[in-house]
Amino acid sequence: MRNICIFAFMMMMLATPASSVAQVSVGVTVAFAPPDLPVYEQPICPEEGYIWTPGFWAWDEDYDDYYWVPGTWVLAPEVGFLWTPGYWAWGGSGFVFYEGYWSFQLVGFYGGINYGYGYFGHGYQGGRWDGDRFFYNRAVNNVNVSIIHNVYNTTVINERSVTRVSYNGGNGGIQERPTTQEESAAHARHIPPVAPQREHVQAAHSNPQLRASVNRGKPPIAATPKPAAFNDRGVVPAREAGAIHGGPRNAGGNAGRGNVPPENNIPRATAVHPNELPPIERPAPPNLGNPKQDQKYQKQQETMYAQQEKDRQKLQQQQEREHQQLARQNADEARKQQVEQRHQQQTEQMVQKHSQQQQRLQERQPPPRSAPPPKEKH
Repeated sequence: MRNICIFAFMMMMLATPASSVAQVSVGVTVAFAPPDLPVYEQPICPEEGYIWTPGFWAWDEDYDDYYWVPGTWVLAPEVGFLWTPGYWAWGGSGFVFYEGYWSFQLVGFYGGINYGYGYFGHGYQGGRWDGDRFFYNRAVNNVNVSIIHNVYNTTVINERSVTRVSYNGGNGGIQERPTTQEESAAHARHIPPVAPQREHVQAAHSNPQLRASVNRGKPPIAATPKPAAFNDRGVVPAREAGAIHGGPRNAGGNAGRGNVPPENNIPRATAVHPNELPPIERPAPPNLGNPKQDQKYQKQQETMYAQQEKDRQKLQQQQEREHQQLARQNADEARKQQVEQRHQQQTEQMVQKHSQQQQRLQERQPPPRSAPPPKEKH
């Protein structure tokens, strides 16, 4: 029986009315990292009391694909509550999503992800509550002051390296840990995403154009003025795409499981480095009914597998030398992430090359010798 789709699980969790006391880990592990965050403009705030919730990549197990949930303005569920965005994090064997939540006057840990517009990795600098009114920081929010008068202007200095990586931990991920205040927020009273947010996620899930394999990391609906308002004239598209980090649909294609392009049938590496790949699978010895042909074909197999092992070792050594060079140069995080992305591409290309070699050898395998016809009895 297949695992429950992450979308269905999210809907179940979001429908629970009780407040939670810790950030929820949605129960599906994804083998490859979510795409980087796309670049987009923030729509204008629709009216007072709305708080910005940044866009994020969600997982659709039905299509083995990430899909973009557009950023949007959401009416706060209660006075004084702030939004903690959800985030992806490496869980040891894959990437796990931690659901966002509302909490009173606190913003919890969201992976150190730089979502922009006030969410620069820790806390929220886009506004604050003063009594029963929310005041907006115009330095980071798109607010029409002729409609909303409770504003201020505080320039935010983002000292963190600017990155669009959308996950915490693992190879190439954001290396941040919760602060003491964020840990306190994790144990405070929570309100899960409200009904308009659930509808917003459902609308994104139902839109094929928001799948990463279709939009190539550049969603046509990157942000909306209100939840699920995908046809509103205030909708904004992405200006720049976020890099895609792998997966069975990375080569393109926009269809269901039964309509995958031929090139997508080639296995793709979900590892960044060769030493993270599983051992090369070796089929059972051939049994073609001809001992000489069996021996010849088995020798060809062993030669190919030995060379593929050497390819892995060579690439691993090359990448380790580059890591050592980065350490000597005291390279910044952005440079390290660029190198890790290149390493993953190199590993994927090697896996594809080896898969094609195995396929070609299998195609050259002679057919089994047919058994002689039985002798007629007279």
